[in-house]
Amino acid sequence: MRPLRTFTVEPDLPEALIPLRELAQNLWWYWHGEAQNIFRRLDRQAWEECNHNPVALLGTISQDRLAKMANDDGFISHLLRVYSDMEYYMSSKGWWPRTHEHEQRPLVAYFSAEFGLSECLPIYSGGLGVLAGDHLKSASDLDIPLVAIGLLYQQGYFRQRLNADGWQLELFPRNDFHNMPVQQVRNEDGSPMTISVEFPNRNVLAHVWKIQVGRIRLFMLDTNVPENIPEDRHITAQLYGGDQELRIRQEVLLGIGGTRMLRALNLEPKSFHMNEGHSAFLTLERIRCLMDENGLSFEEAREAVAASNIFTTHTPVPAGNDAFEPWLIEKYLSHYFEHLGLSKDEFLNLGRPEHPGENEPFNLTIFAMRMSSFRNGVSKLHGNVSRKMWSSVWPSLPIREIPIDGLVNGVHTLTWISHDMASLFDRYLGPGWYEKPGDQNVWQAVQHIPDEELWRTHERRRERLVAFTRRRMKKVLAKRGVGASELAAAEETLDPEALTIGFARRFATYKRANLILADLERLSRLVNRHGKKVQIIFAGKAHPRDNPGKDLIRQIVHTARNEQFLKSLVFLEDYDMNVARHMVQGVDIWLNTPLRPMEASGTSGMKVAANGGLNISIPDGWWAEGYDPSHGWSIGAGEAYDDLEYQNTVESQALYDLLEKEIIPTFYDRGSDNLPRKWIAMMKSAIANLAPVFNTNRMVQQYAEHYYAPAAAHWDELAADGFAKVKLQCAWKKKLMEKFGNVHIESVNDDMDGLGAKVGKNIAIDTVINSGGLNTDDIAVELYFGELDDDGQLNDGQALAMRYVEELPEGRYKYTAEMPCHQSGMTGYTVRVMPGGNSRHDTRISSLIHWA
Repeated sequence: MRPLRTFTVEPDLPEALIPLRELAQNLWWYWHGEAQNIFRRLDRQAWEECNHNPVALLGTISQDRLAKMANDDGFISHLLRVYSDMEYYMSSKGWWPRTHEHEQRPLVAYFSAEFGLSECLPIYSGGLGVLAGDHLKSASDLDIPLVAIGLLYQQGYFRQRLNADGWQLELFPRNDFHNMPVQQVRNEDGSPMTISVEFPNRNVLAHVWKIQVGRIRLFMLDTNVPENIPEDRHITAQLYGGDQELRIRQEVLLGIGGTRMLRALNLEPKSFHMNEGHSAFLTLERIRCLMDENGLSFEEAREAVAASNIFTTHTPVPAGNDAFEPWLIEKYLSHYFEHLGLSKDEFLNLGRPEHPGENEPFNLTIFAMRMSSFRNGVSKLHGNVSRKMWSSVWPSLPIREIPIDGLVNGVHTLTWISHDMASLFDRYLGPGWYEKPGDQNVWQAVQHIPDEELWRTHERRRERLVAFTRRRMKKVLAKRGVGASELAAAEETLDPEALTIGFARRFATYKRANLILADLERLSRLVNRHGKKVQIIFAGKAHPRDNPGKDLIRQIVHTARNEQFLKSLVFLEDYDMNVARHMVQGVDIWLNTPLRPMEASGTSGMKVAANGGLNISIPDGWWAEGYDPSHGWSIGAGEAYDDLEYQNTVESQALYDLLEKEIIPTFYDRGSDNLPRKWIAMMKSAIANLAPVFNTNRMVQQYAEHYYAPAAAHWDELAADGFAKVKLQCAWKKKLMEKFGNVHIESVNDDMDGLGAKVGKNIAIDTVINSGGLNTDDIAVELYFGELDDDGQLNDGQALAMRYVEELPEGRYKYTAEMPCHQSGMTGYTVRVMPGGNSRHDTRISSLIHWA
């Protein structure tokens, strides 16, 4: 039955408690412990039951309780102090305006399919979303002029339940946005702000919502609008749910709808950051608007849009990148073919590799790379992997020159650090650790923390993790209807003084959660040593359609039920940010066992390190950069294997060896004061060396300085004078495309006279180029040289610009260079001609290369 009228009931706060409403609606409270304590003081039990949701909390507390707190002088003093802190934070200047005081504040638009901001906003699935959430929090701390765009999912990602057999079941409870820190955006007349996106034979409407993340505004689209047909109302029902057709609907809404939403909000970003390829269709809408409003051609509009786009790829395997069959692209985007003046094949080829087959899918990662000038992977190793994986987009460039950077991820320190550890840092590091979390000098002061204080602080966190695990297990078992004996046994699970290993992440087979279970007899001996106990806590979700991942969970659950593992191995259901926070703050060791190089970055180990925990990991993702024997352990040295079964055997045995011979002895090596001094020294090294590097303040600063500011500057330069420079650049590139085929290298000579070369002596090399009608400003001539590999190939060389010497008859030019010889060995060189200027980032003309 439809209601006659709908309305929202809000808590009736006494005047003295009015600041609570503003605090609750700004997620600033999530990374400020005293703000959380305010809500916890209102009602500790209700705070836990509402999953740390302050808006829901205020709606459940009785008016009598609110009136009582309004007359509590201590509480009001605490509230006003916290509210004053938030007001100061919001009004003061952060790093960006202080550093760039006399410059403009060009707005950045940050698009992501998911945001992990808080456990009370379940609109994230895992690492990508949590990283996006941490990105916004650091952008807020740094005062970056950034606005974020996403989708508001009615059901979000699933809640996990395990049946009696340990098989994962998925539940999809509905999110009540009116009882969350989310606010609907309204027009001046009070009506909901609505945007429209063209779908086949209809328009889909979406309402606009806002989440305030400190200084940053996150705007989100929701298609659960009465005017939409039921099918369309479910577009934003679930994150990563449904089939490929639902996925393309979501991504059209995110990219095209998100861009239209910015215009409806009168926001004009100068740079656009696509966090993964889900939002790549935003480029189509940006191009369409430029063509309609400025009379630009498709190529001219594309030039301007690509110059101001940033694309971050997170996926190190081709199958993990979104790709749509041509019929789906035609069904949902064919109206753009005509609008942009492109044929169907011309449009499809924007998202295909060179020389595609007839039914080649449209790959959003390729499309996003072609439509951006700034591209990066999320670690140095992932940058290398991405350059190889997407070399087909730049078929003529050596792999090391493919323009995909490796900018390693980080974590938002204040979000993930325990309150106990934060208090310790306050005393010994001063305010610099949270005001300047990327300053290595600040973090070196961790060496001044007395060993006993650091260890006792960490022990408290381990005790709280054990208590949290017992409570959660008991709650799960009670729901399952088990007997009193099993509930009593849950109270004795884990030992608060034992060496505690944590493993929590998405359960995909390549992450090998079961590697430590490879030899159960050996593992049993490890965890049951008298006086040197070891225990393992697992948590994580498998994708609803990933049955092999679900089977890994079941395997762990069954192993934990064996008699020898009953008190030392547990699996925590329904992994979320709350579970993650308890684990990263309380474990001694964080275990990570992916198949290298399939872990793009990984950030959970960074959170552990900031809390003084140590890592043992395959040297993949961030650990390939972060590992040092002074603060952790590496399982192998990154060896490559052809036989997976053999690799699992070798690496599982290496893991057991490290536990038996190094980790357990170091943890239990105690003096008369019962302090593990060597372990504590490693904790201090982890904090001092990893926390200042692997944090999102450092990461977002790098994005701002290396990508956001240059992209905005490119946009300003190209947009000036009615996009005059865009038109000139496109005319020049058209000339290149027409004439570069006539360019050829006529001769290459050196002064070695067949005698070879000597270390320390340069080789003079000259070449004659027939420019094919282009002038010297249009081309760049380079010497490419280096050591030869085992096959005699020059695969990892370096380029050196050759100097123009003179013009010769018939459009020919002479160039020269001095090739340095720094070491002995088989060496080679060649010469190449490329388009001049900074053309390597442009996928259209970077293929215009002639090699000698």
